[in-house]
Amino acid sequence: MSDEHPASEIRLGVMRLSRRLRAERPADGLSLNKSSILGHLRRRGPMTAGALAAADRQQPQSLTRVLAELQRDGLISRTRDDHDARQSVLSLTDAGREALARDLARRDAWLEIALDDVTDTERELLVLAARLMTRMAD
Repeated sequence: MSDEHPASEIRLGVMRLSRRLRAERPADGLSLNKSSILGHLRRRGPMTAGALAAADRQQPQSLTRVLAELQRDGLISRTRDDHDARQSVLSLTDAGREALARDLARRDAWLEIALDDVTDTERELLVLAARLMTRMAD
């Protein structure tokens, strides 16, 4: 790849790694949508469905089914919003936290093996790049 197009090179690298991590997701694991929702609740704490949809850049109605499934499976809970009784606040349950941790650990295991093939300097560079990409995405 040429240094003339760093955006293209970064996009390609991120996309290929993302596809590989998705491929490493176990068949019986959480869907990408479910793990994303649980991840937001773990990082940001309890939130309304609207706030959760905005955080995940989705429409609230798009989350109706997945939120119902997560609640049915005991991975999230709903309580009335203290400030607006018409809304519910969604929270991660202990079972949800454990399911997310198991799902992420399986993909992290593949990534740890892949990181064995890089130098310490490259590993540090990847960690720095990951932090920068997270900041850019937020």
